[in-house]
Amino acid sequence: MNRPNRPNRAFRSLAVLATVSLALTACGGDDGGSAADPESTTTSSPTESGGTAPGGDGTLTIGTLLPQTGDLAFLGPPEFAGVQLAIDDINAAGGVLGKDVVQIKADSGDGTPDIAGGEVDKLLSKDADTIIGAAASGVSVSVIDKITQAGVVQFSPANTAAGFDTYEDNGLYFRTAPSDRLQGQVLGDLAIADGFTSVAIMARQDFYGEGLADQVRTTVEDKGGDVPEFLLYSADAENYTAEVNKIAAAKPEALVLVGFEETTKIIPQLIAKGVGPQDIQIYFVDGNLADYSDETFDLAGVKGTVPVPAELDPGFNDRLKGIDSSLKDFSYGPQAYDATIITALAAIAAGSDNGEAIGKEIVGVTREGTQCSSFEDCAKLLADGEDIDYEGASGPTDMNDTGSPASGTIGINLYKKGNTYEQVDSVSGVLN
Repeated sequence: MNRPNRPNRAFRSLAVLATVSLALTACGGDDGGSAADPESTTTSSPTESGGTAPGGDGTLTIGTLLPQTGDLAFLGPPEFAGVQLAIDDINAAGGVLGKDVVQIKADSGDGTPDIAGGEVDKLLSKDADTIIGAAASGVSVSVIDKITQAGVVQFSPANTAAGFDTYEDNGLYFRTAPSDRLQGQVLGDLAIADGFTSVAIMARQDFYGEGLADQVRTTVEDKGGDVPEFLLYSADAENYTAEVNKIAAAKPEALVLVGFEETTKIIPQLIAKGVGPQDIQIYFVDGNLADYSDETFDLAGVKGTVPVPAELDPGFNDRLKGIDSSLKDFSYGPQAYDATIITALAAIAAGSDNGEAIGKEIVGVTREGTQCSSFEDCAKLLADGEDIDYEGASGPTDMNDTGSPASGTIGINLYKKGNTYEQVDSVSGVLN
């Protein structure tokens, strides 16, 4: 369905730790398949939302712009596995519009250096109808205009930056990860609930880091806490001495570190200044919640947040490992799976693989219809003329009118000896 102008939205988080409310106002690689047959085309056809869909070329082509290199490369394998598993399920059930879905892989990198633009050009030249990615919000914002202005859907499984809630995207940007309005509030609530009233924040200076850090600060202060230092740093700095010195001088009870791979450089400096994990409580976020078992520092006691499925099918991760047996981290694998399934269902609803036609149907297949939880079942309902509400591997996928999840769940994780972590709690919330 068409997405209306962005409305003002109220936000409330239904938390295990605390029940709170916050009013917010918003304004406005290598090929994994072959390109479609250029002689195969579809004509315009009626859509679920009414009107006539633009014709595509007859083959739904999924481009994947996910991290194979860079600071977030650890997120690439589960995301690629999620997309591939979805495509396998789709094609096993008959494909889309009578044809198998095709995948084309590309590397998003992490923005340093900026390779995403060139990779997007490759995907567009091979007629990608939807691009799944990027993982990093900063990378996505660097290519969103190029993708959406080409009439192609951009669908991220991992972008959490709150700035996407109001970005002018021609109705073609979507995500299956909840906005950092939720993660930031959960993290701020967690620090206060843990008994800390002086919480410093150190975050990378980019589209992702600034937005998440701002939400954490707002939450801590709204709960009566103090933020003695709020520091933004350049991710590609040679060292973080100045920032770490300021954190140490502030003598906080806790520190929220919003980072990526540079975390491995920052932690030793924090330890050297007496504000490391064994000195004060440190919190990570989804960008740096990773397996650090190869590092020599000790993260025992560090906590971290990351969007997770509300109730993950215990066999789903096993299915992902069936695609990639080397998987150790499963972050955003379910969200990548759902983004791909939703795209395919929207193409069926549109009767076209054209990106703009798909974009008009994405929100509609996620809400206010007959619930279904597999591509095969949902596709059958669509064939019977039913409106559907896809419930995915990542949980309820109902989207609001901005193309973001209307609700989400944030996992709370605890590092143990050896620098691996496990989920110890979760908090669910609603974003309207």
